[in-house]
Amino acid sequence: MYHRLYEEVALDTSRKIRDDEMRAFQHCITLLKEARSAGAGTREAAEAIFFLNRLWGVLLEDLANSGNGLPDELRAKLISIGIWMLRQAEAIRQGSRKDFQTLIDVNQNIYAGLKVDNAHSS
Repeated sequence: MYHRLYEEVALDTSRKIRDDEMRAFQHCITLLKEARSAGAGTREAAEAIFFLNRLWGVLLEDLANSGNGLPDELRAKLISIGIWMLRQAEAIRQGSRKDFQTLIDVNQNIYAGLKVDNAHSS
């Protein structure tokens, strides 16, 4: 009985974490789209870059943790994507890039993957 209860609690916790990740990606995408419309160097751009940095900072920290349950190859790929994201965001912040679309596209693809995975685990 306790084993089944533990499994249910663990599954609920996993779903909540995934839902939180999806909401964070949705918010990041929204901010990046607003920044794209407003342009680099605007308040909207600063907010989008700040949030993207926080989101990917948390994700990278989790991905680097040996307790992360993802397969090593997937973790390595996501870490590479995260580092790339932070570099692109910094380039926009410094004014050497102005294109938010690539950041939007990559975050949307990751969000879509989370959404599909969440649907399969329900």
